[in-house]
Amino acid sequence: MEKVLAQAAQEIATVVLGKERQIQLSLCCLLADGHLLLEDLPGMGKTTLSHALAQVLGLQYRRVQFTSDLLPADILGASIFDRDSNAFQFLPGPIFTQVLLADEINRSTPKTQSALLEAMEERQVTVEGETRPLPRPFFVIATQNPITQSGTYPLPESQLDRFLMRLSLGYPDPAAERQLLKGERTAKRLPQLRQCLAPEQLVRLQAAVEEVHVADALLDYLQRLIAYTRSEPGFAFGLSPRGALALLRAARAWALMARRGHVVPEDIQQVLPAVVEHRLHAPVDYSGGGGALVERLLRQVPVI
Repeated sequence: MEKVLAQAAQEIATVVLGKERQIQLSLCCLLADGHLLLEDLPGMGKTTLSHALAQVLGLQYRRVQFTSDLLPADILGASIFDRDSNAFQFLPGPIFTQVLLADEINRSTPKTQSALLEAMEERQVTVEGETRPLPRPFFVIATQNPITQSGTYPLPESQLDRFLMRLSLGYPDPAAERQLLKGERTAKRLPQLRQCLAPEQLVRLQAAVEEVHVADALLDYLQRLIAYTRSEPGFAFGLSPRGALALLRAARAWALMARRGHVVPEDIQQVLPAVVEHRLHAPVDYSGGGGALVERLLRQVPVI
């Protein structure tokens, strides 16, 4: 069944040009049952990638455009009085879907951003005192603009930590950009993308991720990475247990995509930047951001 993941990646690559690694990491994130944050300038293809992922995986897809006046009820839903039944009826919001695109999530207020916390962690929402389960599988794919742009609210650490991976698409390479300049309207081909998986197949693959073997020596390497972030100067704070588990899940998913039943150190190294960069920060008296800290981890922490 792992072959269908390669087919899905090839299908997405027909509309997201020249971004094979980002496509692979995106599939890895969803395979690991995580949520994905796409951070980049407007017009880089973030929305196209999220729509393509839902299309090839056969998942129900809904999009919410986050703005400064968006309210939590606009996402979660609310109860409306029905005169015919003389009772209140709950009208579910767009979060009751399998893939929710939270477009430009950092253009909404922190109160609205926090409406996603319970859904992302527990796959349920509590509205007006009643807890309602969300469909399975359930993914949040959020896009955000750089915080240096006007009208943005930085995501709090608790929200960032719920995202298994953060990716940046970046500018297209010259060959891909030439196709676009020649009139290649890739977004128009989105409805024609071939569905490569059914939702129940994706659920089985997610269960298979948990069966990927992790040797004790590999766990030793993972723990050395985590300990380094907690003990060495240059890190404002270390990775949390949630961050450590996220790294392990992503490495297992990457190994499964490589059609292996066990994790090797290279699996951890391949997913490390996407999983931990948004979780790491340097103290105010140190230079460098999450990217520099990840490079330090890969350079300084021995595999054996």
